[in-house]
Amino acid sequence: MSELIQRIDLNGVTTLILSRATSYNSLSLKLMESLINELNSIDEDMSVRAVIIKGEGKGFCAGHDLKEMLEAGEEPFYECTFNTCSQMMQRIVSLSVPVIAQVHGVATAAGCQLVASCDLAYAAESARFGTPGVNIGLFCSTPMVALSRVVSQKHSMELLLTGELINATRAEEMGLINKVISDSELDHYVLDMASLIASKSRKTLAIGKKAFYEQKEQSLAEAYVTCSKVMTENIMIDDAKEGIDAFVNKRKPKWKHC
Repeated sequence: MSELIQRIDLNGVTTLILSRATSYNSLSLKLMESLINELNSIDEDMSVRAVIIKGEGKGFCAGHDLKEMLEAGEEPFYECTFNTCSQMMQRIVSLSVPVIAQVHGVATAAGCQLVASCDLAYAAESARFGTPGVNIGLFCSTPMVALSRVVSQKHSMELLLTGELINATRAEEMGLINKVISDSELDHYVLDMASLIASKSRKTLAIGKKAFYEQKEQSLAEAYVTCSKVMTENIMIDDAKEGIDAFVNKRKPKWKHC
């Protein structure tokens, strides 16, 4: 485990804490590489059924480490940074278990992108979101990829073109997050939600998450073909047979996660 990422495992829920508090958990190249490594490890760990990503200190994530990028000053480093960031976001989407963003403080630029890339997101009332790159002459083009896939076109463009921050209530209205929670209850609420998800079959979660993102990019007809095949494959796994039998016989299922 990297010193840049803290990992806590509890009853099927893994919490990954971004640990660069002095820079509002800005995404240095090493931090992003560390997060990718942790996600790869989780994908091979059958005991993990849900993941929470949160930030240490006063904020969730302030985006890329602009100081690091300014000091590097070379195109190859910039290219490596943005490519690594893109790989990290895609790894979250391709992970076999659900990933929840737990947001407090600021989630800006690539930090906002991180929120949009997670499967679920819950935020404290005091949280703020935005893509302020335009304010410093650097349009948030890679954050736009994730943002435009979860927020409507008009709302995405408003965030990207103005660079203004929005509060958590507005983020919920736009669909960027699932729900606004009081600051004092955020930890408890997100852990409860992750624990609820972790009580399900890992295999079923993996099948469903993969199918969701696959069908989302297809036409209606293609999506139904895809998901009909997925349902057929799903019903043949051990956990589906166990779950159906448990439902019919009014008992709690005993998942094998296979």
